[in-house]
Amino acid sequence: MMTFLNTYRKVGGAFEIDDDGIRFWHPGGSLNAIALETDVHPGFQTDWQQPLVVALTQASGLSIVHETVYESRLGFTSALNQMGAHIQLYRECLGGSDCRFGQRNFLHSAVVSGPTRLQGADLVIPDLRGGFSYLIAALAAEGTSRVHGIELINRGYENFMEKLIELGAKVELPGSALV
Repeated sequence: MMTFLNTYRKVGGAFEIDDDGIRFWHPGGSLNAIALETDVHPGFQTDWQQPLVVALTQASGLSIVHETVYESRLGFTSALNQMGAHIQLYRECLGGSDCRFGQRNFLHSAVVSGPTRLQGADLVIPDLRGGFSYLIAALAAEGTSRVHGIELINRGYENFMEKLIELGAKVELPGSALV
């Protein structure tokens, strides 16, 4: 977790660790753009990349994300662009090192320009982690988002709908969430 916590702090987040777990928050001010490369443990794990990309849409400046673990992990960004994000995908390795995807025609590096105002949209959850990121984006967006395929999130995260409601989301079930 230290790799994630250090990255979260670099972006501008704050956290507190106690016996009950970790509490995360944004202490205010601008978020910081970063350069990030995913890796296997103990590196920045690919499962953390998607929610972080949503946060980077709100950071000041250009952030670079180089996905080195899965070749198709950045496909979720097209929905974020529809919401108003500015994310460009590249086949080149934009991280600190060349990876196995660099010569194979995969869109595996992203440049995220921010901050951008996200707008509500109709979203279809593609997979668990991408869907989680869509819900984060919907919470950050102005207006209403209708998210379809929410049952995938419910299977992957315990009491997720209740947690959304605690964050102020207005939720309608079955099958979609209004945020």
